[in-house]
Amino acid sequence: MSSLRISTLVIVFSLGPLTAAYCQDNYEIQVYGSEMGPPGSTMMELHSNFTVLGSTTVKDGVNPTQHSMHETLEVTHGFTDWFEIGFYVFSSIQPDGGWQWVGDHIRPRLTVPETWHWPVGLSLAQEFGYQQRSFSEDTWTWEIRPIIDKKVGHWYMLFNPTFDRALHGEGVKNGFVLSKRKSELRFHEKDCWGT
Repeated sequence: MSSLRISTLVIVFSLGPLTAAYCQDNYEIQVYGSEMGPPGSTMMELHSNFTVLGSTTVKDGVNPTQHSMHETLEVTHGFTDWFEIGFYVFSSIQPDGGWQWVGDHIRPRLTVPETWHWPVGLSLAQEFGYQQRSFSEDTWTWEIRPIIDKKVGHWYMLFNPTFDRALHGEGVKNGFVLSKRKSELRFHEKDCWGT
């Protein structure tokens, strides 16, 4: 292995935990590529995550997060090679409160089909949804996520900036904000990660 390749891997592994931390959310941990599944297909996923260190008391009316388990069911259906809709059901298992429904979101997404042979993959997702006030200061939210990716030889580059807006709740006054926990720029070598 060349010294350039080793240096690149060291940098990617060093920065990887920093970038990965920003793409995490309480109920979904996912970074999107621009491609979609085949038209007419339906995909189901279960996103599970556990909060080791979080808030330990009710803060501004929001339940504590420490030692809570979050389960998100995602169902996505592809309608064409350029349009799909995803639906999310969020739930939380609190250490002392049992299993609770948190809310639901819907995510329509458009993409530039691969058959157009654009130099980069390009997609736009919008996510609208509701979450109970005891789980979020903002009960209705809107998210806009442009997705840009590119494959170059063994390398895959992905950029997912996410802009959030509260439609009802404490964050309405903030307008659109860049979400640090969901935005990501990632480079990786396909041979190393197996993708």
